[in-house]
Formats: sequence, structure tokens, C-alpha cells
Amino acid sequence: QVQLVESGGELVQTGDSLRLSCAASGHTFSIYAVAWFRQAPGKEREFVAAISASGGSTMYADSLKGRFTISRDYAKNTVYLQMNSLKPEDTAVYYCAARSGLWSKKINNYNYWGQGTQVTVSS
Repeated sequence: QVQLVESGGELVQTGDSLRLSCAASGHTFSIYAVAWFRQAPGKEREFVAAISASGGSTMYADSLKGRFTISRDYAKNTVYLQMNSLKPEDTAVYYCAARSGLWSKKINNYNYWGQGTQVTVSS
């Protein structure tokens, strides 16, 4: 079992940057691949980015490449999502999720989820 807690979401303006954190507790976090998903009002949850258990491999949604960066700090049992040049369409609840094994873009492949953190980008 692993417990995930997201933080860092807030109201920002277009063009601002924001870093989200996903802190893990419980089972050894280093064996889990971790992903960020987001869900905007009235829309389905979508994949944002993922990082392998080793941290050596990352994957991003095509539309977000170059603006978002995922990373992890093993000493702090935390995964980060750095978001730059934010746009109003980035407004959503951001969730982190973990799974043992390879990272995946598929929601159903993740066993553990956080409660989400709200990011709102004003125009």
C-alpha cells in the first residue's frame, strides 16, 4: 500500500509557473511508477505525464511537451510536476497516481491515487 498526497495547486495568472508535489508514504515508493492526470470540469480525466520507478524515463501528453516537467526526489519520497507558461485550459484538478511496474498513460493501470489538487489559471 502507498498513500499519495498532492499539494501546490492554486489560482495563478496566464503565463505563470507552478510546481505540484505528490508526497508518498507507506510502501517503498521507489518501486512505483508515478503519473499525473488532470480533470477539468465536465471533461474526462486525462493523462499529463509519467515517470518510471528508476526516474530514468519520462513520458508526456503530446500537447504538454515543453511546458510541463515531471521529476522525483527519492530522499523525499516525492514526485513533482513543474508547469510553465500556464494557460486557462490548464485549469483542472490534478491527481497523482502510482503503480508497480512500467509507467502507463492508462488510468485503469494505476492502483493508488491521491485526492487531487486544484489548479486554476485566470486569463
